[in-house]
Amino acid sequence: MNKRKTENLDYFKKEHGDIYEAYQKFGKMVHEKGGPIGEKERWLIKIALSASCQYDLALRTHIEKAQAAGCTREEIEHAILLTAPTAGFPTMMTALLVLRQEMGEA
Repeated sequence: MNKRKTENLDYFKKEHGDIYEAYQKFGKMVHEKGGPIGEKERWLIKIALSASCQYDLALRTHIEKAQAAGCTREEIEHAILLTAPTAGFPTMMTALLVLRQEMGEA
C-alpha cells in the first residue's frame, strides 16, 4: 500500500473509527457471506468494478488482495480487459497501466 493511501486510511480510522469498523464489517459480510462466488472470482469482479469506475486507489488495493488470494497476473489482466466493451477502451487502458505500475513494469 502506498504511503499516501496508508496515511489517509490511518486518518480516517483515527477520526471516524466507528464508521470504519462498521464499513469493514459490512464489506466482509458481503464478501464472505453474500453468495456462492469463490474467493478468487470475488477479487476479479472487484478489480473489474474498480477499473470500470476508474477508482485507481481501489483498483490498486484489489490487485494486491487478488494476488494474496492466489489470482495470477494473467487472470487480473483478463478481468481488466473485459471492462473495455462496457466501460470503454480508454478506461480499460488506464486500469491496465495501474496493473503494470503495481507489477513494476511501468
